[in-house]
Amino acid sequence: MTAPAYDAILRGGMVHLPWGAVATDIGITQGRIAALAVPAQAAGPVLDVAGLTVLPGIIDPHVHFRDPGDGAVETLESGTRGAVLGGITTIFDMPNTNPAIASADTMALKAASIPGRAWCDVGFYVGATRANTPDLALFEQQPGVAAIKVFAGSSTGDLMIEDDAGIEAVLRSGHRRVAFHSEDEYRLQARRNQFRLGDPYACHAEWRDPECAILATRRIVALATSTGRPVHILHVSTAQEFAFLGACRGQASIEVLVNHLTQVAPECYERLGGYAVMNPPLRDRAHVDAAWAALNDGRVDTIASDHAPHSRAAKERPWPSCASGLTGVQTLLPIMLDHVAAGRVSLSRLVDAMAAGPARLYGLRAKGRIAVGYDADFTIVDLKARRRIENAAMASRCGWTPFDGLMVTGWPVITMLRGQVVMRDDAVLGTPQGALVSFA
Repeated sequence: MTAPAYDAILRGGMVHLPWGAVATDIGITQGRIAALAVPAQAAGPVLDVAGLTVLPGIIDPHVHFRDPGDGAVETLESGTRGAVLGGITTIFDMPNTNPAIASADTMALKAASIPGRAWCDVGFYVGATRANTPDLALFEQQPGVAAIKVFAGSSTGDLMIEDDAGIEAVLRSGHRRVAFHSEDEYRLQARRNQFRLGDPYACHAEWRDPECAILATRRIVALATSTGRPVHILHVSTAQEFAFLGACRGQASIEVLVNHLTQVAPECYERLGGYAVMNPPLRDRAHVDAAWAALNDGRVDTIASDHAPHSRAAKERPWPSCASGLTGVQTLLPIMLDHVAAGRVSLSRLVDAMAAGPARLYGLRAKGRIAVGYDADFTIVDLKARRRIENAAMASRCGWTPFDGLMVTGWPVITMLRGQVVMRDDAVLGTPQGALVSFA
């Protein structure tokens, strides 16, 4: 019998398959996984990954790459470069760009911007507005669209729909899961005058308090239930929301950010100042503990970075005039691997929430697991590597990370996109090969 031949063979790694971690080899043909347990006599270029752990390509389902818009702080090229350096093979980009991705023309502009510029594969959100609500059922079916995104609070211009009637209209236009930034705009505005320019940065968490989050989330889930539309609550950050959403699993799913698992108030504000300001805010230990409980008991569906770069000048202004948003796409996986090393979460649960979960939730085709027929996207990590996260290593044009100086255990050493090595040992290789992803 003739020995099989492959375009590439991964040999010697511990591979995280959907049914568990197995020491096996992987054969790749035409960018897809062609075989597991590849025989020794098989032909093809071999990538030796002995001593390393092979994960399915990690997905960051929530980034803001500012493209089109503010190229001084980020572009699609620099953002996806940071992604593959961090072991990410697919990202979903948010619509609050300039112009916003909220029309047929801007959707076409977004899709056309990806070939030749993106280092990883890309999906994107379409922003809901009052004007485009009747068209959302059509927009959500277009190539590359991950979901419709609704800003129920904390946005500007047309990209905010804060009232029940407007949200209900969005939920009745289409059928796919709708993603929400869930903060109650009415409570935010009513309490704004309680604070003054120059107040401590920790006031950010006081203004955007847990009540602000749970009020909006309860309203959104009630509307989702009445319309029969599934919703995804992004960056859930409060104990109250985790408890409430745990009882709504058929209707609502949960995203948690690495920040809300890692950074604890008030210490983060005292140490970082404006570099700790994001929406929803970083919260105290009780809420961080609730996020960990929700992750480890299965309530959390996806983990994301909410990568949102700003210039240093914008972050260093006094509160509340400083910009809200933190960088994170390049550090998402290293920090979560460090949590694995510390015993806070299992590697299998990490894979479920950072690969299988996003693929399942958004209907991503042929990604999120290592199985025959799936894209040969792999995040290959050294679980024992000790590294320091540093500003100087960040690919983001803004040039900073809130985790500067943090020592972590566990590091991505190879990123493979559809069978091609695009990052190895902290070096991005070749030319950008990222493409628009497909959804079911």
